[in-house]
Amino acid sequence: MYDTDGTATREQMMSKIKAYTGDGITVRYEVARCIHAAECVRGLPAVFDPQARPWIQPLRAAVDEVVAAVARCPTGALRVEHGGAGSAEAVPDHNEVRIVADGPLYLRGDLELRAGDGTSLGRETRAALCRCGASQNKPYCDNSHVGVGFKDDGGCVAAHKSATAAAGPLVVTATANGPLQCDGPATLFDAFGDPAAAVEQTWLCRCGQSANKPYCDGSHRRVGFSA
Repeated sequence: MYDTDGTATREQMMSKIKAYTGDGITVRYEVARCIHAAECVRGLPAVFDPQARPWIQPLRAAVDEVVAAVARCPTGALRVEHGGAGSAEAVPDHNEVRIVADGPLYLRGDLELRAGDGTSLGRETRAALCRCGASQNKPYCDNSHVGVGFKDDGGCVAAHKSATAAAGPLVVTATANGPLQCDGPATLFDAFGDPAAAVEQTWLCRCGQSANKPYCDGSHRRVGFSA
């Protein structure tokens, strides 16, 4: 994991949000949500260098380049702000839910995540949500799918394949011991990058056991899923 000093406990590390200041911007890094997709490193290696200390150095590139590189992060672990004036990222016009083969769901758009009791977990533009059922940071992915050997090719029954969902906020609720309830417009993409459905409301499996992935089929009750 980046920026560990070898002395912090896992719990301490997982709770950290680090800040790196540039020319009028601040890049924030939430350790617990990073699954090392490395899109930032590929996009702007001069700024995002895992071998450097600190590993994020925003002054090494223009502001717009840093903002663009942060926007490549699929998990929301990286965010960029204009000083104290809020997010420097534009909210996408449309919401997307992309299935990762043998992995999480990547969400991008005008998002609000909620806990099962309705408590807001925050408004954001990017998130990686667990669908294997094993994450220790639910509803977010923490790469546990690798350790438990989660397998799913990321296929999805196509419907309205050429359709794009309307604009508007997408509210995603991690229901108690159940699926992800998605309320609002979104386009669902399979793992091959093809649009499979334009939805206004759907329920997506997060226990890892559905026989109709990515959709919930009630398997969470059969297996006693708890989250």
